[in-house]
Amino acid sequence: MKKARFASAVAAATLCIAVAGSAIGSAHAEDLKIGALFPLSGPNSAYGDIFASGANLAAQHVNADNMLGGRLTIEYEDSQALPQPAVVGMTKLIEVSQVPYVLSAFTGVSKAISTLAQRSETVAVNGGGVGPDLAKLGPYFWNVIPLANLEVRAMVPYLADQGLKKVALVYVDDPLGQSILDELKATLPDVGGELVDAMSVPTNTQNFSGIAAKVRSAGADVVYIASYGAQQVQIAKQLRDNGVEAQFASYSGFSVPEAMKLPEADGLLFTTQAVDYTSSDPVTKRFVTDYEASHHRMPSAYVANYYNAVRLFALLAHALEEKGEPVTGANLLAQRKATKSFDLVGGTVSFQDNGTLLAPIQVNRVEKGAPVALTTVSIQ
Repeated sequence: MKKARFASAVAAATLCIAVAGSAIGSAHAEDLKIGALFPLSGPNSAYGDIFASGANLAAQHVNADNMLGGRLTIEYEDSQALPQPAVVGMTKLIEVSQVPYVLSAFTGVSKAISTLAQRSETVAVNGGGVGPDLAKLGPYFWNVIPLANLEVRAMVPYLADQGLKKVALVYVDDPLGQSILDELKATLPDVGGELVDAMSVPTNTQNFSGIAAKVRSAGADVVYIASYGAQQVQIAKQLRDNGVEAQFASYSGFSVPEAMKLPEADGLLFTTQAVDYTSSDPVTKRFVTDYEASHHRMPSAYVANYYNAVRLFALLAHALEEKGEPVTGANLLAQRKATKSFDLVGGTVSFQDNGTLLAPIQVNRVEKGAPVALTTVSIQ
């Protein structure tokens, strides 16, 4: 049922995009298609809804502005947030649909498809996965999101300033969880902190009463939750239900509405990239205004990321079309390297040599189901 609802929403969005682009250019204008590997089903499908809402809005704006010679559409494949289905979907997008540019998400998924991206010279752009090794997947893999190591580097000093120096980590047993474990081990000693315990859980675990007992005995000031989707919700809920009173902290994966609306998550601290949604710059203002009008809520950093990923493609493709060059993965990469900066949601940004944006990190607190920004940290 969830997948059916998502498919209907995507179909409606695609229809709107097609209508908006139908009057573009002459009969010889070439339409462009990009791909997206999002979880459309399974326990992480809420992320797919959020990611697609940003991507679809960007495509609508691109077509309404006649940025390209033809209309832009997005072809979605269901990754289920798992490597194997993602590889199947990526193969279809490359070999059948022949798209030059694919939106990706989740650390394990992104690592699984990166080899296909390099081999086929297809650009893959991640706006949701935050494993630090995503910065090392080759020239055709880009990140429009700060990675987990930067989020932890911003959170740890903030916790220490609040007197929260004894950290217990509950982390999913995958590349994301391992990267957060490694970063906590590296950064806590610098602020006089201590990792008092680290408990890994398989990706499909949903019972955490035993973990709660270990957390209570660890004597932690703060419990860092490094998971995602339905699992992170159950970790927070069951730890509170089983008597864990320590401060909760997490990374940007906790910024989805279903996690923040959990009563047990009230007061939780989490990091995201810093985006000033009150900015008067035209790109940000239009994004916020139109998103609120369509969805009746403020956009999240994930929405902004995938809006930016689609807008980035349009800016690069527009430049290639003006030069009379085909919109291929190789040409998109060359154009990105030749462009010093891009006007995206949040302001003017530039890429590092490894294809990752370096952005300030914001520490937030969940209050009555919504994020409240506390401070912004610039990470070098």
